[in-house]
Amino acid sequence: VPEWVMDNCIQCNQCAMVCPHAAIRPVILTDEELSGAPQEFESKPAIGKELKGYHFRVQVNTLDCMGCGNCADICPAKKPALLMKPIDTQTPVQVPNHEYAVKLPIRDDLVKRTSVKGSQFYQPLLEFSGACAGCGETPYAKLITQLFGERMIIGNATGCSSIWGGSAPAVPYCVNKDGFGPTWGNSLFEDPAEFTYGMFLGEMQERSKLAGMMQEAMSSDVPQNVKDAMSGWLENMKDPDGSRKYGDQLKALLPANKNNALLNQINEMSKLFTKKSYWVFAGDGSAYDISFGGIDHVLASGEDINVFVFDTEVYSNTGGQSSKATPTGSVAKFAASGKKTAKKDMGAMMMSYGYIYVASVAMGANKKQLMNALIEAESYDGPSLIMSYAPCINHGIKKGMGKTQEEMKLAVSSGYWPLYRFNPQLKAEGKNPLILDSKEPDGTLQEFLSGEVRYSSLEKTFPDESKKLRARIEEELMERYKAIKIKAAAE
Repeated sequence: VPEWVMDNCIQCNQCAMVCPHAAIRPVILTDEELSGAPQEFESKPAIGKELKGYHFRVQVNTLDCMGCGNCADICPAKKPALLMKPIDTQTPVQVPNHEYAVKLPIRDDLVKRTSVKGSQFYQPLLEFSGACAGCGETPYAKLITQLFGERMIIGNATGCSSIWGGSAPAVPYCVNKDGFGPTWGNSLFEDPAEFTYGMFLGEMQERSKLAGMMQEAMSSDVPQNVKDAMSGWLENMKDPDGSRKYGDQLKALLPANKNNALLNQINEMSKLFTKKSYWVFAGDGSAYDISFGGIDHVLASGEDINVFVFDTEVYSNTGGQSSKATPTGSVAKFAASGKKTAKKDMGAMMMSYGYIYVASVAMGANKKQLMNALIEAESYDGPSLIMSYAPCINHGIKKGMGKTQEEMKLAVSSGYWPLYRFNPQLKAEGKNPLILDSKEPDGTLQEFLSGEVRYSSLEKTFPDESKKLRARIEEELMERYKAIKIKAAAE
């Protein structure tokens, strides 16, 4: 498990972001809180004008850490701020430290939530799941809950994300200090988009009814402060912060008007005050294959629903079968001699609509681009699709699952996985909606492929076929990159 080296830490919080199990977190505390801490609860002055006067610490939860080592591997400090040590050397000190740290206030209002560093001061509302050590999926889901979790509604396709996301008797989704957290439901493999769309349409009807009731109340004899709060809510009902602000005002005012039947009805519908954030979580087997028709239908509807795809390029949960997301030459179940056809370009298909926000992301390659994509997609008043590269045990990464974040970086630099964002809002401003966020491939594609058993195994079993398919996938990937580059450069 990781041991924090205080003097080397640059307080970037990247270790917390990449942790698949939310077992390492930054802590902000006051002088008084530090004086009451265990003797070995080390801390240093917090960096940043917003944190002046506070102390900073990285706290490891040794009992829930899976020991993958991704946090230590990605640390950007000149000297490593995290060193992997045997667990029995850490638990005697760090268990009491962790128990003290979790009792401290979560100071999530001091730093900008939309920055990499700031997002990690927010409580992860997905923690201690049963995902594999080094999982490439859970860091994405965890980050999304840190950005929008208190108002999220998730329709989760069956697959890995429904297993680590909701296996009885423990559910890793949780609530914040105010009792708010993601509402999570598991659909069938084939209908996560329809499942989520149904909830979205139902709530849209309820909020429309609520708006009508408020308009009726405002035209009647109700207190002026209630009218003002209702007016503010009606103007901001589609804005997350504004709807919560005026909704909270109404929650405080309405109970004092118990004799008004209409206001009582409105008060009973208070769960609808804050604008919800609707998300479809699906793996590539679901999104590219079995539920593609439903996802296409829901995205084409133009409604404000976000689809997030954990792309492992195989059916991970059922044992690594080939999907339409599996690239040419990859060995998988039902493709033992290497897949003969190219990976489905779902991003290009959805960009062709023109009004769907589309992004391709990889946390280990560019965390800021990932943050931008998530925030832009969620704030866009329309449909969005985000495809994330998620290394998996089925890939057979030769360096091990402690290098999944590095593998994402190599996938992008080699040209295997391009980073881009297609934002229809830019189109409305007269700008090119497509932004290419990754650089030219650096020529290391074959080296990247050889670093994973799903590609290298074919060299031994079918060497001639491997050579042919390796040449083909490089040609396909370079053509795809050039096509994106040309579109992104267009006036």
